[in-house]
Amino acid sequence: MAKKLYWNNLYLVVCGFILFSCSSSNGNGTLAPTNLTVSAEIVGTNTSNPNGNGSGTVNFTISATNATSYKILLGNGETRDLTNGNLTYTYTTAGTNTFVVYVSAYNSGNFISTSTSITVFVAPTLVWSDEFNVDGAPDSSKWGYDLGAGGWGNNEAEYYTNRPENVIVQNGILKINAIKENYSGSSYTSARILTKDKFSFKYGKVEIRAKLPVGGGTWPAFWMLGANINSVGWPACGEVDILEEVGNQLNVNHSSLHSPGRSGSTPDTATITVPNSTTEFHIYYADWSASTIKFYVDNQLFYTFLNSNSFPFNQNFFLIINFAMGGNFGGVIDPNFTSSTFEVDYVRVYN
Repeated sequence: MAKKLYWNNLYLVVCGFILFSCSSSNGNGTLAPTNLTVSAEIVGTNTSNPNGNGSGTVNFTISATNATSYKILLGNGETRDLTNGNLTYTYTTAGTNTFVVYVSAYNSGNFISTSTSITVFVAPTLVWSDEFNVDGAPDSSKWGYDLGAGGWGNNEAEYYTNRPENVIVQNGILKINAIKENYSGSSYTSARILTKDKFSFKYGKVEIRAKLPVGGGTWPAFWMLGANINSVGWPACGEVDILEEVGNQLNVNHSSLHSPGRSGSTPDTATITVPNSTTEFHIYYADWSASTIKFYVDNQLFYTFLNSNSFPFNQNFFLIINFAMGGNFGGVIDPNFTSSTFEVDYVRVYN
């Protein structure tokens, strides 16, 4: 019995040695890499900026005994092959994001792998804006007009025009004026400008600094529609409402999303009280990514929508600014209303 145990143990030792040899070489005497280490230095990291200075630049240093090359998966879908263990890489996704980085070290057919997690801050980069600094009509290279009555299904009371009486830039401010007047069969006029076929984007931060009109029935809005609306229609194209306020519910901002099966009286909506919205400028913005759409007023987060591939919010969208009167959401118009102005200081889009 003891002799049998001896041969069994010897057999296990030999097998173990064979397995160890296979993992340490490729059969031609090439040694497998060992002792793989990875360090990631986020540029500009200090006590005040624990995730970097906003440049998004990271210096990677990789080393392994017996390694002749390396491969690094950067956690954002990009890969780099290296002949040495040094890589300087700049992440471009704005905000503070965590990336799981995978690294492999190679020597012929042998390799070893490891992973590390880094959290990097990337300062937003301005990719498009209108500061409304040139007096006259809105910049025609950036904005077009929707013209007509009815509000495209919203039963609005105004007729949208491109007249300077209804839309003009003056002293650094875009002014959209709703006026009580008879015009082409409508009892009010106003304007609706949009970047369709001029500018669209996918993901990022989009903001407006605005002071809102006053009066029962007023309905100013800053919003986005999917750029594929002509081919798929609404709500399949998706709609993102960043700023909506109605004069019959003063100082309450509505932010909403519309999509198939979740349009009209959408369940995807939230409100926030904005004191003095008609007498002071406030900043309204959305921070849009593949995973979330977050809505803010004056840097206060008040609504987070969980985005996914099941929603149409993963494609290019264009911008719209309009000032409606009445309609399905604006409600009853004050009979004493004569005119009011929706004022916009700027619109900015960051990556």
